[in-house]
Amino acid sequence: MDFFESLAALHPAVLAGFAFVLGGLVGSFLNVVILRLPARLFHDWRCQCRELLEIEGKEESPPGLVFPGSRCPKCGTAIAWYDNIPVLSWLVLRARCRHCGTSISWRYPLVELATALLSAVVIWHFGATAEGAAALVLTWALVAATGIDFDHHLLPDQITLPLLWLGLALNLWFGLFASLEDAVIGAIAGYGVLWAIFHAFRIFTGKEGMGFGDFKLLGALGAWLGWQMLPLIILLASLVGAVVGLSLMVALRHRRDIPIAFGPYLAAAGWIAMIWGDRIVDIWLLG
Repeated sequence: MDFFESLAALHPAVLAGFAFVLGGLVGSFLNVVILRLPARLFHDWRCQCRELLEIEGKEESPPGLVFPGSRCPKCGTAIAWYDNIPVLSWLVLRARCRHCGTSISWRYPLVELATALLSAVVIWHFGATAEGAAALVLTWALVAATGIDFDHHLLPDQITLPLLWLGLALNLWFGLFASLEDAVIGAIAGYGVLWAIFHAFRIFTGKEGMGFGDFKLLGALGAWLGWQMLPLIILLASLVGAVVGLSLMVALRHRRDIPIAFGPYLAAAGWIAMIWGDRIVDIWLLG
């Protein structure tokens, strides 16, 4: 009996519980990725500009994704493992640093809890299968991409491009979510559709409506799920993005010329399409 068969023998609720705990732990690491990856990218870009412009001096390198360990940004005290338990430590500490009392953002437990819940849903849906394991990887990458795009309006190539190639590889070798032909067409169409919309919008308005990272993310989703899911993903992302944008303008008086990150809506729509896409399309066609 192989690894997946051994897990499949467990009750689905037990598997979902394991996925919930694992997702919470991964979510804790994703908080680090969301915080530190952009800082490292900005540092690398500044260093490249300095080298190109022949500017002397060297900037202090930001921390890596794994080392050093997490510290309080106010007092600099290293965070002990028992203060770094997903969600639970935040509640026990009442959202404050144990040493200096500095407030801890609610975003940390939110990312951990969201990752845990999404992971549990994935395993409940796919079970202990290769599809389930692959879907967890996609889910975690989408959570990281969402957090970074919310903060910086940036979808790093370090996330989108590996996702694209991994989706093609999984469908090439295992056909997990789509045939190779559908995956390749999905990658091309996903990138190409938003690329065309971007340039058409710029020609008619003189403005840039989205970033190149959005093209790459949709291309990656097409590589994972096949071209058939792209219309659903674009429709869901556009509807949710429009609703959120209008809500911000009405409730918070968000100015129309202030950009809104589109990547989080693409990520959410892609995740929904992965879990319930076939059912939604069937209802749409039959309804």
